[in-house]
Amino acid sequence: MSGRVGDLSPKQAEALAQFRERIQDILQQLPSQQDHFLLRWLRARSFNVQKSEAMLRKHLEFRKRMKVNIITTDWQPPEVITRYLAGGMCGYDREGSPVWYDVIGPLDPKGLLLSATKQDFIKTKIRDTELMQKECERQSEKLGRHVESITLIYDCEGLGLKHLWKPAIEAYGEVLTMFEENYPEGLKRLFLIKAPKLFPVAYNLVKHFLCEDTRRKIIILGANWQEVLRKHIDPEQLPVAYGGKLTDPDGDPSCKTWINYGGEVPRSYYVQDSVKIQYEQSITISRGSSHQIDYEILFPGSVLRWQFASDGADIGFGVFMKTKVGERQKAGDMLEVVPSQRYNSHLVPEDGSITCADPGVYVLRFDNTYSVLHSKKISFTVEVLLSDGQLQS
Repeated sequence: MSGRVGDLSPKQAEALAQFRERIQDILQQLPSQQDHFLLRWLRARSFNVQKSEAMLRKHLEFRKRMKVNIITTDWQPPEVITRYLAGGMCGYDREGSPVWYDVIGPLDPKGLLLSATKQDFIKTKIRDTELMQKECERQSEKLGRHVESITLIYDCEGLGLKHLWKPAIEAYGEVLTMFEENYPEGLKRLFLIKAPKLFPVAYNLVKHFLCEDTRRKIIILGANWQEVLRKHIDPEQLPVAYGGKLTDPDGDPSCKTWINYGGEVPRSYYVQDSVKIQYEQSITISRGSSHQIDYEILFPGSVLRWQFASDGADIGFGVFMKTKVGERQKAGDMLEVVPSQRYNSHLVPEDGSITCADPGVYVLRFDNTYSVLHSKKISFTVEVLLSDGQLQS
């Protein structure tokens, strides 16, 4: 049995009755008192009444804390988010569910996080989700059948290393966790299109924020993605840019009236120089010396990512690859991967990443040889990012 209204086993029906009885004290405070709504929480916890109750009560606290009941009417995102956070609702699938598009490529995660708070992003996503829930309610009334979930299309064209910036991944993880904990069964399916080679690494960074049921709803499409989308979405409801017939009122095939395509955030929006980062290690490099850190890369296509800050003054930094394994080499004897230069990381923390085309030992080198007077304290975090397949190997 599916666990939905009209398709309940005797045990599921009994669990629903018990669940409704146990939450009588909060029932009137919920967005809906219908069986359809209550069953979403039961399905999310495999009809374990006690766990479903705990989840729902926690959600009610979340609604009060974030003022969710008035977030769509009494709160507006900052202008920079409205203009540069990509995505939007456009059309309906063949079953009447709203379709939301997330456009990854044009997104400028660093610019956005330097221009607005992480709380602003989370509130924006709550607002978007609540608006989609209201759209589901309107569709239910219009079609005379219950619509409670959305179809999501992730356009991954242009996904690059800039999107793997650690603070951005952490912020996105918080959004995913919020969605999983507070909007169970809100996703019908997720179509992932135009995935580049870097996608397996990116997905491996966020998949642990998703429950198993959500992961099963992710459908990664290949070259025939337009054909597959048309099977689920009538061409009249699908933008021309995505293989359909829908355009803006002015004929724009990308439907920019409904879908925001983001873009690089102008520096005039920046309100801070850096995002607060917790670094994993710190070292002090004596005047006139350098410090090297070795990372063995076993799989081609792995991503080496770093973030660092210095105290008081600048520091030199470069990435090299050893030509002889098992012994220390000077910078001049190694293959230069990222040219060494001096960074004002005492003013603005530095971050970067490279895709390692070849396996081998990569060396991150902090250079203080040019300083004859001052030692430098460096705080840093370095990670090697792998795809699922690489982890299994």
